[in-house]
Amino acid sequence: RDEPGHRPAGPARAPMAARILQRLRDALGAEGGREQRRRGGPEPEDCPESSELEDDTEGLSTRLSGTLSFTGRDGEEEDEEEEEERGAEPGPPEGAEGAGRCWGAGLGSGRCGGSRARGGAAGRPGSLLSRQLQELWRKSRGSPAPQRLLFEVSSASVVSERSSKYVLYTTYLIRSGRPDRAPAAITRRYSDFERLNRRLRCRFGCDMASIAFPRKRLHRNFTAETIAKRSRAFEQFLSHLHSIAEIRRSPEFLEFFFLQDLRAAQRLTCTGMYREALATWANAYRLQERLGVCGSGRFLLTLAGLAVCHQELDQLGEAHGCCEQALQLLEAQGSHPLLGPFLQAHVHLAWKVGKDKRRSEARLQELREAGPALQQQPTLKECLIKEPLD
Repeated sequence: RDEPGHRPAGPARAPMAARILQRLRDALGAEGGREQRRRGGPEPEDCPESSELEDDTEGLSTRLSGTLSFTGRDGEEEDEEEEEERGAEPGPPEGAEGAGRCWGAGLGSGRCGGSRARGGAAGRPGSLLSRQLQELWRKSRGSPAPQRLLFEVSSASVVSERSSKYVLYTTYLIRSGRPDRAPAAITRRYSDFERLNRRLRCRFGCDMASIAFPRKRLHRNFTAETIAKRSRAFEQFLSHLHSIAEIRRSPEFLEFFFLQDLRAAQRLTCTGMYREALATWANAYRLQERLGVCGSGRFLLTLAGLAVCHQELDQLGEAHGCCEQALQLLEAQGSHPLLGPFLQAHVHLAWKVGKDKRRSEARLQELREAGPALQQQPTLKECLIKEPLD
């Protein structure tokens, strides 16, 4: 035991080995945290994600993407997150060189010491990675940023009728990446959202399983706190639905937005209130445009309503433009119930405003030779009034 080079037995060395192993783990954990912060990754959470639901009784979710806050954003961090959500093109921040900020570590800019240390000289793997990232960045600048649809509940009002009281939520449909000069909006109450939720769960049970919806409450339905929470929940609800392709294209989801406007515009047109009907047709047009259903039968009916109202209000140029847009959509279709009425209206309006009508006249002649006489077909206004909107 007193001989030189003799070491203690294994049990005596165990505590020392455990301490060394623990120090090694701590060092690796600290290095990993610094590397994650350097790359801009999220900080590790002290609690699980589900603990962020502050009010589970309202069914709120804070992890749905593409939503807007009902209350105004304040704070620089939230502003930066909003820019990322809108699909803003990534790039070096303004004044980066003067402030000494390091954007795009590893892109070969030479301003980051960590990037230079890992990249090494030209020809090393780090330098190759930098060149590849630079090439991807140059390609990405030439491709358009993806357009996304955001939903914002801008206002909520309490409506009191003789036997009922409810809240109307006004929701704007906003395209990210570019401004909307003429916004598209809907006004719905809680029962409308609940009906949509029920219909979608009957058809898309699996997809709807992870989508939260605010439950009914027996009391305090008209307090500012409840209305604000429900507004936020409705934004998240619509955004999550729109993120699922099958639901986004479903008639239940689409008609929730514009079917009420189509019915109201048709009723106003039938009663001769063309100016009020025109505003409602125009909002239905914008809603369908935001939702990407510009080739559907509902959209053609909307164009017919716009053309009729513009013509009745002596706005012949606008009516002619609506007919031209409809005929472009009907170009690839051999036959459609609205093709003949649109052609007749286009020929008449083109003659009024001094536009070329020869193509429409030729297509009308083809229809005469291939089908019944056009004199027996209804006009565009008659088609509009008789169209059932169930």
